[in-house]
Order: sequence, then structure tokens, then C-alpha cells
Amino acid sequence: MWILGLTGSIGMGKSATAGLFRAEGVPVYDADAAVHALYRGEAVAPVEAAFPGVTRDGVIDRPALSARVLGDAAAMKRLEAIVHPLVRAQEMAFLAKARAAGARLVVLDIPLLFETGGERRVHAVAVVSAPAAVQKRRVLERSGMTPERFEAILAKQLPDSLKRTRAHFLIDTGRGFDSARHQVRGIVRALSGPGRRPQVRD
Repeated sequence: MWILGLTGSIGMGKSATAGLFRAEGVPVYDADAAVHALYRGEAVAPVEAAFPGVTRDGVIDRPALSARVLGDAAAMKRLEAIVHPLVRAQEMAFLAKARAAGARLVVLDIPLLFETGGERRVHAVAVVSAPAAVQKRRVLERSGMTPERFEAILAKQLPDSLKRTRAHFLIDTGRGFDSARHQVRGIVRALSGPGRRPQVRD
């Protein structure tokens, strides 16, 4: 079973691209969705203990937590030390289920794949990218987003230019999602087509 890591900076269209893989019948593990679920369950108690006052009605208040950790490297590391092992356990369960079901290809949709060393857990990496102007427009159209917050988020992500150099596959969403769908189908054929062996670099 081939494990493809899917990543990309904010506003590049990674989530929509993950949906394109799902549409091709590829199982996708969504690390962000896993975190959201943990913030309503298993992670609530340890996160509240580390950052008192960030829960509301028994769940993590994400804006309150973000305000506590964004721009504070030490606080972010404390949060990651709590959340990452829980996310990793869910990822392992997903992979075991997919392997048991006979999947030939799965996707791990992980926003901070390179930043957390996640590329060591996959066979190949697909980076979703778009021109910087397109990225900025998409992000600033989001409700509640400001230029300052956008820059703060970018600061904790590996630059797109470096992600691209480390990609085995590049998916350009700047040309629209019909083009991205065609690119995704090409990757699926390369990694899971009958009798095909993917050629990926180290």
C-alpha cells in the first residue's frame, strides 16, 4: 500500500485537492479534522490543564487557544506535545484499516507535513501550490482573516518555494480545479494503476 503525503501552505487549495483524491476513491486521512475531533474529546482535559481558560462548554475554544499560542514558540511546542501523539495514534488506526481493506493507495492530508517530520512516514509527497497572489487573495477572503494573522501563519510554515523542491508530485491549483483534478488523476494512476510501479526520489 502506497502512502502519499499531501501538504501545502495556507490558501493553496490543499483541502479541496484532498477532496479530489476522495472523489477518485482514495482513502484520505485529514489531520485537521482529527484535531477538531480531539478538541471536542480526548484532548480537552490535557489542553485545558496546559492552557487554563481555553475551554467553553466542555470543548476547546479554538480562537481562544489560537490567541494563546500564535506567535509564542514555547506555547506552540507545549500544545504540539499534547496533540501530535493523539493525532498520530488516529493516523495509525486509519492506515491499519485501509491496509486491511486492501487499499493500494492512501493519502495523509497533513498541513505541517515537512515541519513535523511527517515526510519520513510516507512513500512520496504531493505539494499543493499556487501563485502567491492567488494564495493571498484566497486567504484574505476568509471570514475573520487579517493580513497580520496571515503573515503569522505563514511564519510557522515552511515556505512554498522550499516545499516545492521537496515534492515528488506538484499540484498547481492556480490554473483552476479542473486542471487540479487532471493532475490528481495522473498521480493516482502513477501510484495505484495496475502493473505500475511509482518512480519516486529519495
